[in-house]
Amino acid sequence: MLRVLLIRLLSSVAVFLLIAVGLFALVRLAPGDPVEMMVPPEVSGADREAFTEAARARLGLDQPLVVQFVRWLGGLLTGDLGYSYTNGQPVGDLLVGRLGPTALLMGSALTIGLLVAVPAGVIAAVRRNTVVDYTVSSVSVVAISVPSFFLGMLAIYTFAVRLQVLPSSGMYSPGSDGLGDLLTHMIMPVGLLALANAAAFTRYVRSGVLEELGKDYVRTIIAKGGTSARALGHALRNSLMSLITVLALTIPGSLSGAVVLEQIFAWPGMGQLAIYALTNRDYPILIGFGLYVALLVLICNLIADVCYTIIDPRVRTA
Repeated sequence: MLRVLLIRLLSSVAVFLLIAVGLFALVRLAPGDPVEMMVPPEVSGADREAFTEAARARLGLDQPLVVQFVRWLGGLLTGDLGYSYTNGQPVGDLLVGRLGPTALLMGSALTIGLLVAVPAGVIAAVRRNTVVDYTVSSVSVVAISVPSFFLGMLAIYTFAVRLQVLPSSGMYSPGSDGLGDLLTHMIMPVGLLALANAAAFTRYVRSGVLEELGKDYVRTIIAKGGTSARALGHALRNSLMSLITVLALTIPGSLSGAVVLEQIFAWPGMGQLAIYALTNRDYPILIGFGLYVALLVLICNLIADVCYTIIDPRVRTA
């Protein structure tokens, strides 16, 4: 088992380096010039040309692309993601400063989504083809189909504008930094992201449990005098393999939903920083954000591999 995990860890490192090279190339080859975004509106003519040349030399953008890549890769291997073009701050510090709010948003939504999806999926599977099953399935389909930005704007209009019971943006109200104020600000963004997660997880839990309930070992347990609850417990455990796979894919994917909701609710996370960098063509921040997402994907896949070996002993000998 240790040997397999070590091989997968080394392959993850190789994949991460390839992704880093691809991100650098894609961002640098994208249309647009970050230096042009820095020129003040009042600067024109010869002064504008002198300003852009000085800015390119200061940022190292006057060097050939190969030289820029070698310098950037050398910094990456030492943990240096470079400096922001717009404010000059270290990219690593900027991303770490935004990591906490994003982790809080995604972690809370993921936990709530699982707490809702697992029992809902099991109940729908046990009550197959009943009103309960149809209701759970219908709600899941609707929650998956409706875009998160539409639900976000609808929630703001309903609860912040019309009813005025919830704040519409930010993590804290001005002059307040208490836990109660934070929880109040979390209700809408966390609730909407949790709804999307729960809808996707519920369908996989339902289908996984249904598949296991139809297998011979479940009938054997009941035939030998085992209770339905015991048989359901075994079926749920064996169906977790598919749920773990979905989780490994959903956690990085939910970051895209977090980006949208962070922008709608002015949540000061990594997603809002990425939108800012994209608007201003701040290459170092964009590449750093992409590397964080890639690292999250690789870590989730590695954790999923470990969970596979814990849940299913057959994987250890594969």
